[in-house]
Amino acid sequence: MKAKLWWALVVALAGVAVYAGIGMATPPQGVSNPTWSPVIGRFADGIDASAKTDVDSGKATDFWQARLNTKGATDVQILENVIVPGGTFGWHMHPGPSLVIVRAGMLSVYHAPDCVPVDYGPGSPNGSTFIDQGHDLHMVRNNSTAVTVDAYVVSFIPAGFSRRIDEPNPDPANCPG
Repeated sequence: MKAKLWWALVVALAGVAVYAGIGMATPPQGVSNPTWSPVIGRFADGIDASAKTDVDSGKATDFWQARLNTKGATDVQILENVIVPGGTFGWHMHPGPSLVIVRAGMLSVYHAPDCVPVDYGPGSPNGSTFIDQGHDLHMVRNNSTAVTVDAYVVSFIPAGFSRRIDEPNPDPANCPG
């Protein structure tokens, strides 16, 4: 009888923890996607691609190189995000890397635990592209009061996984919500 009560308590506490985690997550606000977005493709055997191109017509010693390798079935998602002034993605992580291109406007990216914004967009000293390596807690927002942001994302994730893992604000006193 004690064992059954013990397991009931464990299950109840786990349920409360999951419910509290969902309740404390910071969902996106002011973010939309055009009807074509997202596009999802599955590479059942993973991805193993490489290329090498001679970029100097003189010496054959200057090469541009690329290598992309995943182990196991991989989903590639391409999406466009339209973020209104003040819009935010909320605090989240991804199970794999993403390539981000900010086509218009300026996005501010906050990484836990320091929560210092880094701006990306056309004309930014940081450029208009960045790589999210995955598994890092961050929040992205449009801090503008007048300009809508248009950003494209290509994500590489394990097949069948959600590309977004909602998380609570790591430090509400220090980090924006």
